[in-house]
Amino acid sequence: MDYPDLSHRFDGESVARALEIVGERWTLLILREAFFGVRRFGQLARNLQIPRPTLSARLRTLVDKGLLEKVPYARDPDRHEYRLTDSGRDLFAAIVVLMQWGDHHLPDPNGPPIVLHHQPCGQTAEPVLVCAHCRQEITAHNVTPEPGPGFVDAEVSGDPKDGVLIDDSLEVVQRRAPVDREKRTRTRR
Repeated sequence: MDYPDLSHRFDGESVARALEIVGERWTLLILREAFFGVRRFGQLARNLQIPRPTLSARLRTLVDKGLLEKVPYARDPDRHEYRLTDSGRDLFAAIVVLMQWGDHHLPDPNGPPIVLHHQPCGQTAEPVLVCAHCRQEITAHNVTPEPGPGFVDAEVSGDPKDGVLIDDSLEVVQRRAPVDREKRTRTRR
């Protein structure tokens, strides 16, 4: 059975756009090192055991995309370090979530190789994703993806608030329960 190409539905999708920049193993590891204070090319190469041409290419991309800033720190010869920009710092939560996932699903028998010390309370941090409005934990069970202001798809009709989305290209009706705004704020554990 031939399935229609629906890839156009995700041309502007945020996860795909982000992965175009950070979706490669070395890129995420470079960002992790930057979060832990590693800024210089030699330190990155040594810590990551990354081939130098690969490191150069990834750093160039991260600078070009605005996640790192290349800043001189010495002259004769010119030397630079790489500092996180605001845009780069905004990826901290993604790195932490990947650390937590790895510690939970791919555990080292001796325990996590790195833990995060939360300076204000003095405890080992156990970060949780929460809603900025109600401060309730966000899980896959208590959120519903809905088209946002940037969603572009001429072939989908229906009002997501009514619980009906119609994909005209498939002539299929997908029903989901209408969103109960009260229940959305409750947390399932």
